[in-house]
Amino acid sequence: MQSRDDWWRSGVVYQIYPRSFADTDGDGLGDLPGVIEHLDHLAWEPGGLGVDALWLSPIYPSPGLDAGYDVSDHTAIDPAFGTMADFERLVQGAHERGLKVILDLVLNHTSNLHPWFRGSRRSREDQHANWYIWRDPSGHDRRGRPRPPNNWVSYFGGSAWAWDRTRQQYYLHTFLAQQPDLNWREPGVQAAQFDMIRGWLARGVDGFRLDVFNALLKSEGLESNPRLRSTTHRPWDRQRHLYDKDNAGLETLLGAFRALLDETPGRMSVGELFEGTIAMAATLTRPRHVVFDFSLLEAPWSAEAIGQAILIRENAYGPDRWPTVVLSNHDRPRHVSRYLESIGRSDSETADRIARAAAVLLLSQRGTPFMYYGEEIGLPNVEVPESEIQDPPARRASPAFPWWNRDQCRSPMSWTAGRGAGFTTGRPWIRLIPNADTRNVERQGSEANSVLAAYRRLLVVRRRSEALHAGSFAFVSSGDADVLAYVREAEGERALVLINFSTEARRAVLPDGDWWPLFDTDEPQVGTGPVTGAVELRGLRAVLLASIAGSTSGSGGAEAAGTI
Repeated sequence: MQSRDDWWRSGVVYQIYPRSFADTDGDGLGDLPGVIEHLDHLAWEPGGLGVDALWLSPIYPSPGLDAGYDVSDHTAIDPAFGTMADFERLVQGAHERGLKVILDLVLNHTSNLHPWFRGSRRSREDQHANWYIWRDPSGHDRRGRPRPPNNWVSYFGGSAWAWDRTRQQYYLHTFLAQQPDLNWREPGVQAAQFDMIRGWLARGVDGFRLDVFNALLKSEGLESNPRLRSTTHRPWDRQRHLYDKDNAGLETLLGAFRALLDETPGRMSVGELFEGTIAMAATLTRPRHVVFDFSLLEAPWSAEAIGQAILIRENAYGPDRWPTVVLSNHDRPRHVSRYLESIGRSDSETADRIARAAAVLLLSQRGTPFMYYGEEIGLPNVEVPESEIQDPPARRASPAFPWWNRDQCRSPMSWTAGRGAGFTTGRPWIRLIPNADTRNVERQGSEANSVLAAYRRLLVVRRRSEALHAGSFAFVSSGDADVLAYVREAEGERALVLINFSTEARRAVLPDGDWWPLFDTDEPQVGTGPVTGAVELRGLRAVLLASIAGSTSGSGGAEAAGTI
């Protein structure tokens, strides 16, 4: 059994994108009071979803040029979201319901409006002069214009260096020019950021998500990155990023950060690996620190592709490191839309069947699952006309700079039918999904086999099963290439997972022994008798079965087919 301090190992984390979750003041932008109003939706209350923690995307003061990831004050609450008193009420309300609270930490960069950067650019003698990465030009062109210090490029396009006329130097920005990178090799930066973290911990925060944490330290020599022979249009992909991320000292810095959090037991952290491999994610995993693995965000809906992604991750992590499981987030297409596209379907019935089967995929693997708000009702991407695009790099997208518009996965949560879908009484900051009147929490909460009902049942099953939330993992043969099958096992309990990725019916062979139904995406009430031999699975159906040590039917194979 795991200790209560390791809640994150058995728990499920729910990501809230605050501006799209719930709006209480009618300005069309979600806020903290809106989160508070819906805590019962998340918690283990009667009719609640039943997750264990909520992760808030950035809620700090920000000009909003990168949806809050351009922070102008890490220690405060953006008035658009509410007040510090609102945040404290949120933490208290969450804790009263058994929910942990995780904050997004944007440590690599700040807004150019941050007081630190204003001082840094004002004078080379300012107390914050070296808190950002400043360099002289490497030379000048024929017209006397300064040349950047090296060839580094911004992830959002163009050079990673911006010329500042006041200071007469370049500063580094891995993302927008309005997001200057901090100099984490300056001791004052670490001291100030760690003081900020202590302040949030004192307010009851239980953990942090670290934005692009492997980019915090740059090479001290700022060497140019090697060029790659690539035909890609994105300048970022035409370099091998040896010197602008993943540099020496990162593990030491991570250790100091963890030591700070470990002053009080039970605090976890999760790192967003910026442009890294699964092997690197595994290497940077620590006790109480997990690292996102995004391979499942890129795999199509097929047993082969998803099975291969899981296998690669399991081999990289081994039995001693704890992985994460993620299907969607605020930067990537929502998985229901992505999976539908991969099989050439767009109808609502198929969307719901995939959403329920994907819930099993998310919540039955080894690792900590991270749900993205709206997954529990099968929220899809929303089409955003070019004239309404909010995402800064998407506004500049072109054949020479391809970029997926992230607005599409950030549409507001639909809570009820009617104008504003229960999200707002005003005009939403981004379009609602067009079928919000039928795809919403209120309606699905009253339907026995809705996507929401499936998530609620499945989360109960997961919490009660030691095998599902803490057990080992092993693939088994289902006898059909379209049916992914694996077993989770812990302390004499085995849970068998079967997911039919085909839209057509398939027959899956069971391992020897008696298997009792635990969960079925197609049936709210599962049977009570044992199943042996094989099962018939309708298209896009997933089931969980349990076997208790010592039980056996003696059927010895797939001769006795069952229907569940």
